[in-house]
Amino acid sequence: MSKEAYDVVIVGGGHNGLTAAAYLAKTGRSVLVLERSDHVGGAAISAEAFEGIDARLSRYSYLVSLLPQKIIDDLGLDVKLIRRRYSSYTPVPANPELGLLVDNQDSSATASSFSRIGEAEDAAGFEAFYAKTIELAKALWPTVTEPLVTRSEAKQLLGNDVVWDEFIERPLGEVIERDIKGDIARGVAYTDGIIGTFAAPHDAGLDQNRCFLYHVIGGTTGDWDVPVGGMGAVSGEIARAARQAGATLLTEAEVTAIAPAESIGDLSSVFYTKDGQAHEVSTPWVLANVSPWVLAQLLGEELAPEKRPEGAQVKVNLLLKRLPKLADPTVTPEQAFGGTFHINETYGQLQKAFEEASAGKVPSTMPCEIYCHSLSDPSILGPELRASGAQTLTVFGIHAPHSLVNRENNDAVRAQLQEAVLRSLNSVLAEPIEDVLMRDANGNLCVETKTTLDLEDALNMTGGNIFHGLLSWPWVEDGDDLSTPAKRWGVATEYPSVLLCGSGARRGGAVSGIGGHNAAMAVLESN
Repeated sequence: MSKEAYDVVIVGGGHNGLTAAAYLAKTGRSVLVLERSDHVGGAAISAEAFEGIDARLSRYSYLVSLLPQKIIDDLGLDVKLIRRRYSSYTPVPANPELGLLVDNQDSSATASSFSRIGEAEDAAGFEAFYAKTIELAKALWPTVTEPLVTRSEAKQLLGNDVVWDEFIERPLGEVIERDIKGDIARGVAYTDGIIGTFAAPHDAGLDQNRCFLYHVIGGTTGDWDVPVGGMGAVSGEIARAARQAGATLLTEAEVTAIAPAESIGDLSSVFYTKDGQAHEVSTPWVLANVSPWVLAQLLGEELAPEKRPEGAQVKVNLLLKRLPKLADPTVTPEQAFGGTFHINETYGQLQKAFEEASAGKVPSTMPCEIYCHSLSDPSILGPELRASGAQTLTVFGIHAPHSLVNRENNDAVRAQLQEAVLRSLNSVLAEPIEDVLMRDANGNLCVETKTTLDLEDALNMTGGNIFHGLLSWPWVEDGDDLSTPAKRWGVATEYPSVLLCGSGARRGGAVSGIGGHNAAMAVLESN
């Protein structure tokens, strides 16, 4: 067995691990990143998903909201993000010739759209609801790349006890139902609470509130932007910064075990295999860019099955000859697909789908969110595809929990989920989506569906949970122990020299780099 030594070893080469590597290597530390797959980037990658088709899709994660400008500036990242004009479009399920179009640049047009679907009184309530989320964002967003504040300090930063109570202390369903009356607008608001989180509006555990909070605070506006070049361009830039700073990025290197040091200053050992050879690395710092569950396995800990994280979504990528025709004659496909296209996501439909999935069934009507990257950024398509009018679609199916799949039924459930997604989409179109799907070099329709089990296998993402587990509030409770840098930055484990640097860290989740940044800050503060 070969033996090596580094100042920092990072387990997992996702965007957070790369972020930590770049920060730490810039200080002159020797940094080794170990990634089990043949490329870095984790879920933030671009890929040619369809054989023989020159299109690089954001295969897993797809939009950016939570990547702080501070990280972009600190690391000198050449990342370009496009702001979308339209926030969302939602057809009326019972009459898809009508739909709600939320225009970020024209509030009067948005109000007219509310009137057209018969929810005129909701225009003001919808606007007031999101004005409160801006208050939350302006108060809390600046804290995510700083040492943790306490709950009382966070509340003081907000300075509005009513808004705090509505979004932090009480179930999210209460404020949605108080501010917004229509089933469609309520559904639009609630979806941000269940992207990757399996919950109901009035759940007392408030998982939906925490998920919602992270979806509305990014950049102090809550906007979700299109990364030019796809997600691979984002992780590629962070990888470039890490390499340029001197970090060693080693792919096809699978970590098999971690022997943690007892105290800071002592050496931990990280064991990995590459090319059939066993290796051991000694290091004073191990940063884990894997889920807390995977980390526990590497540490040899006993795990309780009931605490295993589980995701709750299905991801579908499609490549189209052109955008499909809508049932709604007043909205163009470019408008509808230019923002987030909500399909069968009324408040009532979301509740019904949750109940069906909780009973172990694929929802009879699959709630879906769809977005078209290539409308904002055609650079992900080859020249011929661009000239032909081809477009990409990314579908995120809601309430498809990991409990629906297992090793024996994954193929069958994947097919069932894909069929449910396409059926849901067709319910609001003027033509079947199948009629505009491209075919790959083998003659197969350009549809790629990923279950939670597929995500687990491809990304080592436990249970297909896109956040590595339940999200936590971006603060600590009053009186919590903040005696160490790791605790102050929200990256501590029970082992002082082993830190979380991925989505499982407090304030982790989504493509943000925050977990990596904060772990790096904890290391720097400790030395």
